[in-house]
Order: sequence, then C-alpha cells, then structure tokens
Amino acid sequence: MEITNRKENPILNRVEISWQWRHVGAATPTRTEIIDAVVKMEPGATKDCVLVKSVSTRFGQPLTTGNAFVYGVRADLEKEPKYILARHGSKEEAAPAAKEPADEAPTETEGVADDNEATEIAGGEE
Repeated sequence: MEITNRKENPILNRVEISWQWRHVGAATPTRTEIIDAVVKMEPGATKDCVLVKSVSTRFGQPLTTGNAFVYGVRADLEKEPKYILARHGSKEEAAPAAKEPADEAPTETEGVADDNEATEIAGGEE
C-alpha cells in the first residue's frame, strides 16, 4: 500500500488518507487487509478508529485506490452516516438489519398460493 495524499482535518478530528495498492497476481484486498495496512502506515491509529470510505479497482488492472479516515476517538467515527457504519461492520448498526429477515418465515399457505399462481400463468388456456 502506498499513501498518495494525507490531510489532517482537525474540525472532524480525523486524518484523511488517499491510497493506492498494487496487487499483481493477487485478488483485490479486503476491507480488513486495507484497515490493517492503514494501521501500519499511520502512527497512533487503531483498528476500531479506521474507516475505509471508498475502494475502487480498475477492470483488468492490478491497481486499487481508495480513501480511508483515521479518527482520533471512536465517538467521532460514530458520527458517520449509518449506511457507512453498517457497511463497515459496526455491531450497533448491522445487528438489527441481520435479525429482520430471520423474523419473517414464510408460512405453508404462502408457498401453495405461489404454486397455484405459477400454474395459472404457465398454463395459459384451460
């Protein structure tokens, strides 16, 4: 990983890093690998205070670029939008979304109604 731009943002208590990663002969780096690399490159950074904002890989090229934010404290990171925290795996935001589909189990009558409807559409003439 190579840092291409580093900007300190004292108003939001974060460091904004633009980076590029050449991965010849390997897959696109995962979010976890990117976070680990940012922690190694940025002094004083911890895994729970790093947020990968964007990742972009060009088709056919072993080059991935992106942006990462390194916050001073976890409370400042929590001010990011909910969808970014959910994408990043924040336990507070992702846990309710994971439980919703499990609560709704299809009943037996719903499956029968779907089969009858499919037969009516497929059959055409009677």
